[in-house]
Amino acid sequence: MRTQRRSVLRSIGAGMLALTAGCTQTALQTGSTGRKSTEPNTPTDGTIRIATTTSTYDSGIVDALSRSFTDNTGISVQAIAQGTGAALATGRAGDCDVVFVHAPSLEAAFVADGYGIDRCVPMMNDFVIVGPESDPADIGSQRSVSAAFSKIATSETEFISRGDNSGTHIKELELWEHAAIAPSGGWYLEAGQGMGNVLMMAAQRGAYTLTDRGTYLSMGANAPPSLLLSGPVEDGDRSLANPYGAMAVNPDRHEHVRYNFATQYLDFLMSEVGQTLIETYRVNDEPLFVPLADDETGYGSIDE
Repeated sequence: MRTQRRSVLRSIGAGMLALTAGCTQTALQTGSTGRKSTEPNTPTDGTIRIATTTSTYDSGIVDALSRSFTDNTGISVQAIAQGTGAALATGRAGDCDVVFVHAPSLEAAFVADGYGIDRCVPMMNDFVIVGPESDPADIGSQRSVSAAFSKIATSETEFISRGDNSGTHIKELELWEHAAIAPSGGWYLEAGQGMGNVLMMAAQRGAYTLTDRGTYLSMGANAPPSLLLSGPVEDGDRSLANPYGAMAVNPDRHEHVRYNFATQYLDFLMSEVGQTLIETYRVNDEPLFVPLADDETGYGSIDE
């Protein structure tokens, strides 16, 4: 299923940069093949540490952005790939310079507690519900995620949750709550795994799961065969929007963080170069993300 992307203006210019002054620009480099870790360590000179989600890393967008950032600034990037909860914990500990995640409710707490500053929302995709081609709960006929979850729960058809306090897991729990359903029982499995592993489990077991579109498309034949319910990228349920927020770790909390690098990186994400890269990024000829620098819909906004 091809994505019908919404048109987004990408001219940044001086006026836009003034509006996003909380997002300044840095250089990033992931080396010749990209540098990923799952644990923070001490950066070398000229390196910025970015704690990000497994979904952004596994989709390849972080590596693509990092290479371009480094080409423009000469700054290396160490990407720390974790679930959103773990990435924000890394930021709270001062073990990274930037967090780049997708859970607005957790991001709001991170900002309110004084750990995150200069937040911007450079891009979004959406969450989708995927499952077996046979669609035993008949969710493909539904227009809302609440109706789809209700049919899964009523039929007790197997659903696999990430169960790992990631942004996707937090979103899933919010969606169950909105549907007034407390999932439990043998049909509801909590994997405690990243998105890629959960998609493979769902494919093997003929189960449903909630995933971000980017990771689903990048998994190809290893994921469940059918995308059954879409979010706003294909004019579906707006509650399935998946905005990605980026923010600097507050140097008033951790004076050793590289705030000057962080602000450069945030400005890069919101610049015309960064936004064009986000818009044109493809996996298997499928667009994965929508740039949001000029978007006025309020996706990903929080009360700061």
